[in-house]
Amino acid sequence: MDTPIGVLLIRPLSIYIQQELSKRYTLFKFWQVPPDLRRDFLGKHSDSIKAVVGNGVQGADSELIDALPLLEIVASHSSGLDKIDLEKCRERGIRVTYTPDELTDEVADMAILLTLATLRRICEADRYVRSGEWKYADFRLTTKLSGKSVGIIGLGRIGSAIAKRAEAFGCSINYHSRSQKPNSRYKYYHSVIDLASDSQILIVACALTRETRHIVDCDVIDALGRNGVVINIARGSHIDEAALVSALVEGRLGGAGLDVLENEPEVPDRLLGLDNVVLSPHVGASTVETRKAMADLVVENLEAHFLNKPLLTPVI
Repeated sequence: MDTPIGVLLIRPLSIYIQQELSKRYTLFKFWQVPPDLRRDFLGKHSDSIKAVVGNGVQGADSELIDALPLLEIVASHSSGLDKIDLEKCRERGIRVTYTPDELTDEVADMAILLTLATLRRICEADRYVRSGEWKYADFRLTTKLSGKSVGIIGLGRIGSAIAKRAEAFGCSINYHSRSQKPNSRYKYYHSVIDLASDSQILIVACALTRETRHIVDCDVIDALGRNGVVINIARGSHIDEAALVSALVEGRLGGAGLDVLENEPEVPDRLLGLDNVVLSPHVGASTVETRKAMADLVVENLEAHFLNKPLLTPVI
């Protein structure tokens, strides 16, 4: 009799995906296992766990992969792959899938939402009304998005979707990426510093790699300038957070809209008191519709693998 296929779910994703996985496989909920017992847990169930499901926060690192000798596939409930040891997966012949298209629109929407909220000080305005201050004075003037120059770091699926939305506001679009896009009508910048110098709003939308870690550093922030705004809907480690906080506190940067942080969920205390910063708890793709589509794709990739059919969104 064949051993049931075990799937290790790293984090508490939606009830929907848990139900769908449970219908098909033996589901192990790794987050429920106390950290000091996880090594023993993996040893106990390593003879049945053939799949790991993670997301953009936690995936399959080298240690986890080594603990699962029968692992065949890692299915990421995310467009990001930085939490998966891809080199180790290639060495072991472990397949890897992700959900690149399902969240494009949602994350691009979030980029524009954060931009508008930061420029128009929406969170501050909300507090102003709720506190009763509006009774005594008008809210202060803010800044418009329309017509601004927008620099995008990473012109992939999400970056391109952001550019399309920003164009609707009459913004000029410039970009930096690993290479120039041959069919793009936007202006390409080889240097991120030069891109920042010619931008009023800088949006981070690239993948996190060794090369892109802290791609927005103190030099880029200074090039953007005291009226510039940084928006990050990618990964917190794209920005040198200490340099960002210092620039915001010292008035060398105009504002920031951040859906991700470098050491999330930890938030630097100095960020919390700034009215020119809009913070969001890594929810760029967190809508009911998008999460269902992502869950369905994860399940479909697993089904395809275990039925020896072509994967829908293969990375490896």
